[in-house]
Amino acid sequence: MSSVIASRRYAYALLSAAEAGGFLETVTGEMQMIGDILAGSRDLQRALGSPLINADRKTHLLEEIFGSAVGEKMMLFLRLIARKKRAGILSGIAREFATLLDEKNGIVNAEVTSVTNLSESQQKAVTESLEGYTGKKIRASMKLNGDLIGGLSVKIGDTILDGSVRYQLQLLRETLVAGEV
Repeated sequence: MSSVIASRRYAYALLSAAEAGGFLETVTGEMQMIGDILAGSRDLQRALGSPLINADRKTHLLEEIFGSAVGEKMMLFLRLIARKKRAGILSGIAREFATLLDEKNGIVNAEVTSVTNLSESQQKAVTESLEGYTGKKIRASMKLNGDLIGGLSVKIGDTILDGSVRYQLQLLRETLVAGEV
């Protein structure tokens, strides 16, 4: 089983248990914190993923690092994944947990790329337009790309909405070359 599939299954199990038990808010904050710590420490990720370190040592490592920062329910989950030899995918579980939580709450991440910084009102207008397009709440991240010439390019999941001048010129060029004018 691939690590992405396993990460998603463990994240789904944790999300379901947290919802059923009424401690979703606590677990959400704890998973965010765990994900942030793992993202900031390549050494910790390597140690948790190393086949040379046994499950008991990984459990002890997780208890030392997260024991005072997380509740007992999260600590039980961390012990479980260490015992099941899945500690190496903990950062993937944290990412998948956030993704599943966003899906549950109807939130979609969008990457908006423009040639210049957008004003607050422009960002709001783009976000509202994308919410109307998708029918979901949009969490937009703004990026700059000087190669666009003008306009916007938006990536939502696997979908790219390219309204950049550069792309429009490319389409015009292809139409002219094909002789379809």
